[in-house]
Amino acid sequence: MDLKKFETMDPVMLMSIVNMKIRDEFGDLEALVRFYEIDQAVLIAKLAAAGFDYLPEAKQFR
Repeated sequence: MDLKKFETMDPVMLMSIVNMKIRDEFGDLEALVRFYEIDQAVLIAKLAAAGFDYLPEAKQFR
């Protein structure tokens, strides 16, 4: 799934996809946002607005 249109995605689905991609393909959030050329701060803010925080030590949103 292409995350370039993440701003219009359902936040729960987005969180699930981002966590899966970090775990299975990228290893960390920085690599994911670099690959998809998306703004990390905007992604974090969208998920934070839905109640999800990024935990760098766990490398996932919860």
